[in-house]
Parts: sequence; C-alpha cells; structure tokens
Amino acid sequence: MKPFTRGIAVAAVQCLIVLSLAGKYSYDREHLPRVWARTAPYDPNLAIRGRYVRLRVEVDGPELQGTFERVRLLIRGGRLTAVPSAPEPGIYITRFPNSPWFLNDPVAYFIPEHAADPSRRQPGEELWVEVSVPPKGPPRPLRLGVRRNGVLTPLE
Repeated sequence: MKPFTRGIAVAAVQCLIVLSLAGKYSYDREHLPRVWARTAPYDPNLAIRGRYVRLRVEVDGPELQGTFERVRLLIRGGRLTAVPSAPEPGIYITRFPNSPWFLNDPVAYFIPEHAADPSRRQPGEELWVEVSVPPKGPPRPLRLGVRRNGVLTPLE
C-alpha cells in the first residue's frame, strides 16, 4: 500500500470517529431527559479554550446531610436532584452551611466570540441553564436562560 493511500485511509478512519462521536451527542441531545437548573457563573474567559462561561449548577439534595457527597443525578418533579450513589462512582456535590447544593465540578458553556457575556445580569435576574442528564456522568449544558420576575426566558 502506498503512503498516500495509507494517509487517505487514516484520514477516513479519523473522520468516522469524529462523526460517530457527533452522532452520539446529537442522539443524546434529543433523547436524554432535560431540565432547567439555576447556576452561579464565574470565570468567563480562558485564552487556551476560547470564550465560555463556567457554570456551577445547583441541585436539590433532600436526602443528603453532609457538606460534600458522591451522588448520581435524576430529574424529580421538574428539578435536578441528587441522590446518594453509595458504592458506584458518581458525581461530587458540595455546599456551604445554609446554602444550596452545587456540582463540585462546574460545566463549561461555550459562547461566540462577539456575543455579550451572559453571566453579567441585572439586579433581580438569575442565570439558568438547560441541561441533559445522562445515566452516568455530569449534566451537559444545552442552552442558557434568564429568570426575571418568576419567568424563565431562554437566551438567543
């Protein structure tokens, strides 16, 4: 086999790998359960990764007692809820006294280079994120929204 033919074969295999991953995420986006969750944004820019907003996603943890727990995520009553994951590996959540639970590892939501920073909100507004919840692993952000006067409006 000539080097040119081998190069074309390797490029074709790499394209198939990328397309299969894109297909998997597209399928997941359409079929996994979705929920809106309140967030606490921070760190909107990193030169290496481009422009994004890191989001600390708030979760309900009615069965949890400590300040640092290993959990799995479910949707209950239209809310992102954490339940103990005992022996199986899970996601870690944390909280400070008298505050809500947040995912320990924030999720990144990438934004266009010239778009306004969605993490900068007016007083009385809250930033929310719609996430899909896979059976294992962290939630995947789909889109952002702003809650103002009890009404949640998705951002363009």
